[in-house]
Amino acid sequence: MIYFFYGDEEFNISNEIKKLKSKLDKNFLEMSYKEIKNPKFPDLIATVSSQPMMFGKMLIVIDCIQYFKTQKNEDSSFDDKQLKELESALENCNENLDIVFRAYAASDSKKKSVVDKRKKIFKILSKFNAQEFNQIPSYKTAELETWIKQQASKKKLKMSADVISAFLLQIGSNLRMLDSELDKLKVFALDNPVTKENIKEICVNNEDIFAFIDLLTTGQKAKALEQYQKLIITRYPLAVLSALQTSLHNKIFIKANSGKHSSDEIAQKLNMHPYRVKLEMQKLKNVSLKELVTLKENLTESEYKIKSGNSNLSTEREVEYALLR
Repeated sequence: MIYFFYGDEEFNISNEIKKLKSKLDKNFLEMSYKEIKNPKFPDLIATVSSQPMMFGKMLIVIDCIQYFKTQKNEDSSFDDKQLKELESALENCNENLDIVFRAYAASDSKKKSVVDKRKKIFKILSKFNAQEFNQIPSYKTAELETWIKQQASKKKLKMSADVISAFLLQIGSNLRMLDSELDKLKVFALDNPVTKENIKEICVNNEDIFAFIDLLTTGQKAKALEQYQKLIITRYPLAVLSALQTSLHNKIFIKANSGKHSSDEIAQKLNMHPYRVKLEMQKLKNVSLKELVTLKENLTESEYKIKSGNSNLSTEREVEYALLR
C-alpha cells in the first residue's frame, strides 16, 4: 500500500509511521524496514518495484521533500515520461510492500504549505493514502489544549483544565516537546492528579531567560548582567543570544503594532500565545521602540563578529559588551 504523509508537523508524521512499523515482524525489522532519502529516478523505481522476501510485510519510508523544492512551477525532478512510469509502478506495487512518501519540512510563514500542491508529482502521490499534517499555531490555544488533554488521557494522566492551560503556557506549542514533558509528569505524578507546582518543578522552564530579557529591555542593565552571568553557567552564550534575538524581534513587532492591532491579531501574526502578547504589551508600555531596535542592532553586530571570527573578545564577553552598549 502507498501512503503520502506531508506537512510541517514532524511529530504526527512520525507517529503515523510508527503505527505502520509496529505491524512488522519484530524479529526481522532490519530486513523489513528501510528509509531512503530523495532517491534519484532509477533508484526510486527500483524501490517501488521491490519484492518483499520471506519475512512478511515490508515497509519503506521515502523522504521526498526535494521533489517539491524547485523554484519554478514545473517539475524539474522528473519529466512526464518518468512520472507516468512512477504512477504505473505505484499502482502495481506488491501487496506485501508498504511505501510511505514523507515530505516534511519546517514551516515557512510566508507560504501556505511546505509542499507545492501544483506540482505533477503531488497530484500523483495524492491519489493514494495522502494525509497532510500541519502544526497547530500557538495562538490556537483551545486546539492545543484539546490535543494535550487527549495525549494526557492516553498516558492515563489526570490534568484539570487550568493545569493544562498552565502546562501549555510554560512549554509552548511544539507537540514533540509537549509529549516529552507529559512523559516526565507521568513518571513523577504516578496516579495522582498533576498540579501547577508539578509543572513548575518538573517541566522545562524558561522563566530565567524571560526574566533576564525583561530586565534588559526595561533598562535594568546591572541586574540583567547579573542574570546573564547566572544563565551562562548552564547555557552557551550563543544560545542565550539566540533566545534574545527571537524575543526582541517579537517585542519590536508588538511595540510597533500595539496601537494598530489587538493582542489577538498580533498573537496570530507572531504565532504566540495570546496571553503572552497581552503581558508583553503591558511590560512594553514605558519602553522606547528606538531602544529595542538599537539593542537588537548591537546584538546582531556581536553575533556577526562571533560567527565570522572577527571578534577580539571571547563569545561570553562579546555578548556581554553588546548588552552594555
